[in-house]
Amino acid sequence: MTSASNVRHLAPEGVSDLDALFAFVAEGAAERDRDRILPFEALDRIRAARLGALRLPKAEGGQGVSLRELLEVVIRLSAADPNVSHALRNHFTFVERFARSRTAPNREKWAKIVASGAIVGLANTELSSPTIGAVTYQTALTPDGDGWRLDGVKYYSTGTIFSDHVLVRASAPDGRTVSAVVPTNRDGVDIVDDWDGAGQRLTGSGTTYLRNVRVEPDEAIFDAPGVGYGYAYHNTLAQLLVTGVVAGILRNVLSDAVTLLRSRKDRHFYYAAASSPAEDPLLQEIVGEISAASYAADAVVLAAADVVEEVARARDRGLPDAEIAHKGAEASAKAKLVVDELTIKSASRLFDVGGASATKRTKNLDRHWRNARTLASHNPAALKARALGAYELAGEPLPAQGFF
Repeated sequence: MTSASNVRHLAPEGVSDLDALFAFVAEGAAERDRDRILPFEALDRIRAARLGALRLPKAEGGQGVSLRELLEVVIRLSAADPNVSHALRNHFTFVERFARSRTAPNREKWAKIVASGAIVGLANTELSSPTIGAVTYQTALTPDGDGWRLDGVKYYSTGTIFSDHVLVRASAPDGRTVSAVVPTNRDGVDIVDDWDGAGQRLTGSGTTYLRNVRVEPDEAIFDAPGVGYGYAYHNTLAQLLVTGVVAGILRNVLSDAVTLLRSRKDRHFYYAAASSPAEDPLLQEIVGEISAASYAADAVVLAAADVVEEVARARDRGLPDAEIAHKGAEASAKAKLVVDELTIKSASRLFDVGGASATKRTKNLDRHWRNARTLASHNPAALKARALGAYELAGEPLPAQGFF
């Protein structure tokens, strides 16, 4: 197991140092966001570096990193470009559910795919569902000879446009829920970049159409206890990864605040406390507060990752996991509430550092607030806080499915 302090020196095949990879992703990120240029080159570089295999054991072509180390990588990648890191969220959860889990059918197949550098996306959400987070799907898996056929429409297909495979959640004729993992270039799979959100514009979070898509026998994984989605709190890591992306945005807010203030020369308000913006104690105070917020955000994400790692270890060993899984969901929910608030506030205060000139469209500094606000809206903070409050006051368990 690699120590957390050495994460940046991990050397997947194709990249000598993760610093170089992050620098490549960061280059032009603001301009891509402003001009809606999808980051295909960045994802190709990540694919070549086999970054998606970090959690696989070394014997299977990965790096065997802990979840703390993975979240550290996610935070750093998000500081470079949160669109790119968020596009990988569903891949990382696929690795946990099917490529690492000893209970997953055809695990060796999925591990080999991940070890090759391939990226796996997700097509889950349906706008036709009246209940957000529900697990009954209109997308249908129907028998076809020795295999199946897949038909349906999925929204929020984050990362799928960049992916080599897509995991599609569907319902079988007998009412069972199933994950179908198929290549994205298979006949009948149509991925459309029609996401029109205020932020996270480049994550490929658009619509996936599935029209009579062939599914081979070994590509369908039916939900069962202890398999894939068959765990309580199976979605905790996905939620924590989103919070890791938000923490990375806050790191970028800090770096932009420092750069912005240093770049402001002698032009300053006549009534300010100092003639130079960089020497103004009030502006220095804002940067200091953003710095502290970024430190706190990183700390709570990594602390939550340690708890979720305990869940993964229990499941790896086939041990009872219900109690620790609840603790992981609790830690992840608390981290979200803290990190979302710190990041959204700091992204707004960035403009206090830069003044009116910082609002220029060419700078695109508003992307930080837009991206953080969009990610925070994935799971309403009020509902998370209420659930935590009910648990603290009355011992009411957190919801076991959906967004916990």
